[in-house]
Amino acid sequence: MDHAAQDTSAALVRRYLDAMEARDLATAKGFLAEGFTMRFPGTAPMTTLEELVAWSKPRYRFVRKTYDGFDDARVVVYCYGTLSGEWPDGTAFEGIRFIDRFEVAEGKLQRQDVWNDIAEVRPQ
Repeated sequence: MDHAAQDTSAALVRRYLDAMEARDLATAKGFLAEGFTMRFPGTAPMTTLEELVAWSKPRYRFVRKTYDGFDDARVVVYCYGTLSGEWPDGTAFEGIRFIDRFEVAEGKLQRQDVWNDIAEVRPQ
C-alpha cells in the first residue's frame, strides 16, 4: 500500500514537512497531489478591519467574491510553532511564529497555505 494512504492527515503533513526540512525533495514530492499549490504572505499581518480598509483602498474601490464551489470532502490540517535557522549573512534566528494549513484529499496534499512573521523579523 502507498505510504500516504496509510497515514492520518496530520501524519501525512508532518512527514511532508520533515522531508522538506531535510531537503529530501524526492520524498516530499511523493506526498503532493497533481496541481498542489503553496501560498505565502505578501503583506504584513493585519489585526483590525481598519487596517484592512487602509491597505485595500489604493488597490480597489470594492471587491466581491465569486464562489466556484464549496468542498467538504477534504481534510484540513494545521500545524504551528516557531521557525529557527540562519539569515543569509549567517546570523542565527529563532522563535519566529508560523502556521501552515494543508488540504488533504485521497491521501495526497492538495494545497498548502503559509503564514509566518519572517518578513517582519528579517533584518533590513
